[in-house]
Amino acid sequence: MRMGRAATILLREIAKQSAALGCTVSVDERLLDRSDAFALARPGLWSANRSCRLVRGSDGWMAVNFAREADRELLPAWTETESRGDVWNALVRWARQKPVRQMVERAALLGLPVAQVAEVGGKRLAAPLRRMGEAGTVGRKVIDLSSLWAGPLCGALFAEAGFAVTKVDSMQRPDPTQITMPEFDQRLNGAKCRMVCDFGSRRELDDLRARILDAGIVITSSRRRAFDQLGIDAKKMFDERPGLVWVAISGYGWMGDGANRVAFGDDAAAAGGLLRKTSSGAPRFVGDALADPLTGMAAAAAAFKAIAHGGGVLVDAALSGIAAGAARV
Repeated sequence: MRMGRAATILLREIAKQSAALGCTVSVDERLLDRSDAFALARPGLWSANRSCRLVRGSDGWMAVNFAREADRELLPAWTETESRGDVWNALVRWARQKPVRQMVERAALLGLPVAQVAEVGGKRLAAPLRRMGEAGTVGRKVIDLSSLWAGPLCGALFAEAGFAVTKVDSMQRPDPTQITMPEFDQRLNGAKCRMVCDFGSRRELDDLRARILDAGIVITSSRRRAFDQLGIDAKKMFDERPGLVWVAISGYGWMGDGANRVAFGDDAAAAGGLLRKTSSGAPRFVGDALADPLTGMAAAAAAFKAIAHGGGVLVDAALSGIAAGAARV
């Protein structure tokens, strides 16, 4: 269940799949640990970074992640009450009388990262490959549109394998890791070229689209609808570049009912059941946002496999699904 066993399996898979490409990748363990770059506490009822808390409902537990300031501001809309004083105390009191599934579904509608504990089950410790186009020629260039931890880690492993990786930051919403953890950002992204794109400019979006098609490999960590809104349609991209490999890192999968749900590493770990239990059976966090580094590794292993077979696939790397797989090894 712990990251150690799951990480060992994924490290072996990365080595195996990268060897098939002519370069055996050895993962720098500093990419899997940010404790030297970020203030962390011992995980338990709270996550190590203290943004996520396990909350009891009337019939079970959920993980509530106020990872962004905007999430806190949505609390009154979620609970349909005016919150006064400490928002967490108000949330805990409100949740005691509510069914967990009902609270999670309402949170999802508002775009809040909230998950029912162990709601995702039966998953393997591997990112599925979705056939999107005919196999063709895959290039050695990567466009990394991801942010935070899982996606940039995947991109770092591509760089380690000798691929030319370009990290593209949104002018409107740059990767916050540059500001909050500059040392860790350097570890994840230091071997990549970097550029900034104005996602509000049609000309720059057209240029970005052309860069993706030229590269043949793209890493993303936003929901599918974000790309639909930008006019970057996955199906059309595969039609134009048959051997494209699209590494789609998301909370609950690129397709299906959960495609529009928001998730971060800690709440996604809870959704997959990657937690420990107290003597009374209450869930508690383990590690630091474990779904992130595990998914970054799983995505890279699957992408290397896809490249070896000519591409034409979308790597559907869901944080919650990988966490569920890790919880079962």
